Amino acid sequence: MPKSLVKSNGKKPSRSEIHALYDKGLTTLAVSTQLLISPAWARRVKQERALHGKTRNAITRNRPPKWAPLIPQIEQALAEQPDLTLVELQAKLGTPLHTGTLCRALQKLKLTFKKSPEGRRTGSSRCRSASSVVAIPATWL
Repeated sequence: MPKSLVKSNGKKPSRSEIHALYDKGLTTLAVSTQLLISPAWARRVKQERALHGKTRNAITRNRPPKWAPLIPQIEQALAEQPDLTLVELQAKLGTPLHTGTLCRALQKLKLTFKKSPEGRRTGSSRCRSASSVVAIPATWL
């Protein structure tokens, strides 16, 4: 992988520093060279101010997850039938949320669920019981 031609000093300049240099009339190449940033990022900062008026970094959003409104239904469904698989839980809730999203929700809520779909074995295939061993007909030998 090729290394960047721009040498970083470890500290990322703020958007206001980039805007200040552009306001002085410097070109993108001059701004990126002076601040040791990539020209693409300098152009992006300039463009975001021109199009959207964005002058600061975005504040981290603390939005609730998409599954948050379903918490009571999830808890009720698992209380009624604790061995639901993720697919069964998804069907019972009638939600379009992905099973991976439901898995994260259950982990965050510290709720357990059945790990494998019905019909599929859990555990190693080497630990089969004698009843699950298939007999080979003598004609095959």
